[in-house]
Amino acid sequence: MNDSITLIGWREWVSLPEFKIDWIKAKVDTGARTSALHAYFVETFNKQGIEYVRFGLHPFQKNEKIETICETRVADVRQVTDSGGHVEERIVVVTPVRIGGREWPIEVTLTNRETMGFRMLLGRTAFKNYFYVDPSRAYLTRAIPTHL
Repeated sequence: MNDSITLIGWREWVSLPEFKIDWIKAKVDTGARTSALHAYFVETFNKQGIEYVRFGLHPFQKNEKIETICETRVADVRQVTDSGGHVEERIVVVTPVRIGGREWPIEVTLTNRETMGFRMLLGRTAFKNYFYVDPSRAYLTRAIPTHL
């Protein structure tokens, strides 16, 4: 195994520092190309001729009291096919992700994941040069937050 590549499990607690999210549970999905982040509302706006997006995020499943309103530049708009075969047009943003002491920028699509078990899906392009995945294990990079 390459010394610079670490092992992660099928689910991990990750941080999104740009959005001031210290903890969000992510499903690591080698079958998904693109990462996805829960957004219960998404609105685009123009700032000095540049397209931005504002979105609301409930980082913890079944807890709508904790919310974060995020704002960042739009990187792209793409057609994404979900696991059920449904095609949806999604806003794409680029944001740093922090996992196991490493931080690097990833592309994330914004979509409502209210009914899903995870607020974030970490697709293979986000971790392909950084981690190997052990699908039989979970939370290998960080302890589970005690306040949840």
